[in-house]
Amino acid sequence: MSDDLLGRRTEGETLDRLLTQAKSGAGQVLVLRGEAGIGKTALLDHVSARATGFRVTRAAGVEAESAFPYAGLHQLCVPFLDRLDKLPAPQREALGTAFGMASGPRPTRFMVGLAVLTLLAEVADEQPLVCLVDDAQWLDSMSSAVLGFVARRLLAERIVLVFGLREDNDYLDGLPELLVRGLDDADARALLDSVIKGPVDGRVRDRIVAEARGNPLALLELPREIADGLDAGPLTSRIEQSFVRQIEPLPAGTRLLMLTAAAEPLGDATLLWRAAGLLGLGADPAAAALGTGLIEFGARIRFRHPLVRSAVYRSASAVDRQRVHRALADVTDPAIDPDRRAWHRAQGTTSPDEEVAADLENTASRAQARGGLLAAAAFLEQAAVLTPEPGRRASRELAAARAKRDAGALDAALRLLSAVEAGPPDERRSAEVEHLRGHIAFDQRRVAEAAPLLFSAASRLTPFDADLARETHLEALSAAIWAGSAQAGAARTAPPPRTPPCAIDLVLEALSTRVTSGYAASVPHMTRALDEVRALKVGAEDIRRLPWLFGYRAGGILATEMWDFETRHAFAQQQVRLARDAGALVQLQFAVNFLADNELLAGEPAAAQALIEEDQRISEVTGTPPVAYAVLLQAAYRGEDLATTVGAQARADGQGRLAVIADWTLAILHNGLGRHDLARDAAARVVNSDALVYSGLATAELAEAASRTGDAGLVSEALERSSAWVDTGWSLGLKARLRALNGSPDGFRESIDCFARTGLKTELARAHLLYGEWLRREGHRVEARDHLRTAHEMLVACGMQSFAERAWRELQATGETARKRTAEPTDELTAQEYQIARLAREGYSNPEIGTRLFISPRTVEWHLRKVFGKLGVTSRRQLRDATF
Repeated sequence: MSDDLLGRRTEGETLDRLLTQAKSGAGQVLVLRGEAGIGKTALLDHVSARATGFRVTRAAGVEAESAFPYAGLHQLCVPFLDRLDKLPAPQREALGTAFGMASGPRPTRFMVGLAVLTLLAEVADEQPLVCLVDDAQWLDSMSSAVLGFVARRLLAERIVLVFGLREDNDYLDGLPELLVRGLDDADARALLDSVIKGPVDGRVRDRIVAEARGNPLALLELPREIADGLDAGPLTSRIEQSFVRQIEPLPAGTRLLMLTAAAEPLGDATLLWRAAGLLGLGADPAAAALGTGLIEFGARIRFRHPLVRSAVYRSASAVDRQRVHRALADVTDPAIDPDRRAWHRAQGTTSPDEEVAADLENTASRAQARGGLLAAAAFLEQAAVLTPEPGRRASRELAAARAKRDAGALDAALRLLSAVEAGPPDERRSAEVEHLRGHIAFDQRRVAEAAPLLFSAASRLTPFDADLARETHLEALSAAIWAGSAQAGAARTAPPPRTPPCAIDLVLEALSTRVTSGYAASVPHMTRALDEVRALKVGAEDIRRLPWLFGYRAGGILATEMWDFETRHAFAQQQVRLARDAGALVQLQFAVNFLADNELLAGEPAAAQALIEEDQRISEVTGTPPVAYAVLLQAAYRGEDLATTVGAQARADGQGRLAVIADWTLAILHNGLGRHDLARDAAARVVNSDALVYSGLATAELAEAASRTGDAGLVSEALERSSAWVDTGWSLGLKARLRALNGSPDGFRESIDCFARTGLKTELARAHLLYGEWLRREGHRVEARDHLRTAHEMLVACGMQSFAERAWRELQATGETARKRTAEPTDELTAQEYQIARLAREGYSNPEIGTRLFISPRTVEWHLRKVFGKLGVTSRRQLRDATF
């Protein structure tokens, strides 16, 4: 540890270890957290000084820059932008668009994050890299999100990433953290002695040490207050006030020059001197400013500490601040940097001004095109404040609310809608507000409130936009289905479809017919609607509308009602991709749950787990609760009861469909555990509710349970009910199972054959289990063993522990003496290792796998080495033959 950092030996040793470990190929991340002045910047400087053999890049958050998307990230990456052409095309396009270097589709934070990760990894391949980010609490939200993304993926890179953080930053929560505390009394006194010139009364010295609480900056600044006495109040405020006292005696021109520097967040010397010229400031003010030691003038303008900048800015009068911003706006090139010019104009405006508001609105559009939804919302809010005409102001507030909703800031969006409603009456805008309220209610799981809001909005939108009205009606019907109240009457009130009808029209007609006229009458409509949705091309309709259309609010319902698992699975994959591309995080939560549900049915528990974890990570970023629908099926397969509690809460909250899902998974849980009476009762509740999708799925659970409880009548009713289902591999497999349970044992073999032609490994495993159980009861022990052994192996692989235990008990009853299969090497694969192994087996390269999973190629290689070790293979060729 260097001698110049008094009392920081432990912190220095920790930072030195980061450098050592990164050199060996283990990426390192650390957040230095502490109050202003505690020494975080000094510790970052220490890392830079000790990084022998490393390349170092730095960035710092600036409070005034926090409105500009990717501003902090650009600081960090700018030394490496000459390497953009080495990135894969989608990453190069995303990062170029985010930084305003190219025009392209709106990039998602995931793709920008992957591009930054790949870029930094490319640099680190040549030379280990240190990335230092100071004042991370002031980073713009997109830079924070991307750097948080990168930080969580530095597994096998020769990279050290260290943040200095004063206050909370949600995107960095959960990263390794070091709390930077104050110096102990001995070190504090030593530091104080180094700055106090001349004798000081011991009581004053003791009070300074006590008041500073070991804060190095306070120890350096509080002695300046000795002459005036020590004030009470928060330490940060007192340090800032100390800087104000040093600024106040300066000449007016010097203070104005320092204010201009404080108002220009880039520290651009050219801009500063141009603005100074407009303000009539010469060279003398700079000399006086330099004499304070609070500011440095060079190619970049630097303040001694961020608190100096805030002290300069906050102590200035409003008139001077506005004057300075107007000068900076005048010297900022509107062609090169229109956004910063618009921001300065807004800060320099004292009253509503449509021209300035329009500039901010254009800035918001550019921010949104670059993926900065929250920044776009902030610019739109500011534009609204400066809009003279009340109706136009309300429209801009509504646009800001939409941007906040898309970014996942749902409560903030609702607050903005209240402001919109306070504007002048406008029927269309009022309908659009109600529409957005309905969307947000659905996003927040308040589905019982969402349905009436959306039905009302659909009706009110009809005179203005029939296409949007039909789409809104479909959203309303979907919300009603999720609330558990199909509202058959309202389903009939949809506006007439366009000619020829589009996918939304056909899906609306299919669901409306299903709700109002029953299953059989809706089959032709559902068939046509599915064909149309399958044929949709990305970009054929508004990207913001496509994700839910493919998902379990529309197309996914139809695919399941039609027993088409392949289409259901494909829709789920498409929904995830579209939600990612749109940057719609809340919709992505629903999408990954739908895909996880499909992966569970397909017998891919590791893939499902990765998606469930993604829902949780998005929840942490957005503040919205996890959707967590898929965990109910996952828990049921494992023999764990989450559904009882969730179902009770769902009924209390008016989430009827979630209550149905809970009962369906309870039926699966109890069938797996052999509690067939409880399974029968849970399945009967679903079947009797006639809930779309789940009444069909629960029919099979009801028949299986009833066949064990002696309720033959329920088995016969289930078989009769299945006669209306369209014929697919999925439905034919279940129908054959129901015939077998109803007394036609040939159905067991037919069920196995049907499911073997589908991707439903869970159903195939259960088909073998049921047949093996029947054979054992009939005395065919040898044949029963074959099916029960197959069932047990498949059920273990599918993560269906409770059913696997049931199969093992049956095997023992046949006289099976072989060792029970438990955890084999493949069972040790993590969710991510499983995904990587599967993609590698399918022939994807490391960069291609990294792009799909948002990790770097080097990290893919690192995971693959672990996979090879666990599976006992040494090459990708051998991986193709491995069982996992």
